[in-house]
Amino acid sequence: MRQLTSHKVNGLNDQLEILVLDEPGSGNACHRYGINMLTGTPGCSGPVINFQNGPIVENGVNGISQEALLAIVEDRLKSFQAGEYACRENAIALTHIQDAMHCLHHRTRERVARGVEGTSGK
Repeated sequence: MRQLTSHKVNGLNDQLEILVLDEPGSGNACHRYGINMLTGTPGCSGPVINFQNGPIVENGVNGISQEALLAIVEDRLKSFQAGEYACRENAIALTHIQDAMHCLHHRTRERVARGVEGTSGK
């Protein structure tokens, strides 16, 4: 079992533990991922994914983030690229996923610097 950490950038993502629950299979990619909320808040069971609903300061950590899902997609694309399904399209998609993560991290870091991260403030 492995843990992904590329999504960690703020209080919400620091409370999300992403575990790779299986070994690479078809296409050299893993197929089972678990997301645990480390706050003790009950998570979802089965295939349902709950996103954070409302600011953390006002609502606590109650769901996952875009960054958490992007970390999973990034890992799968890296795995495909390391195996028999490596291709130009996967490489481009991987680049865009990493660009998206960079943009989201940049936005979060700016909000942290302004003291509004985790709130409704702009």
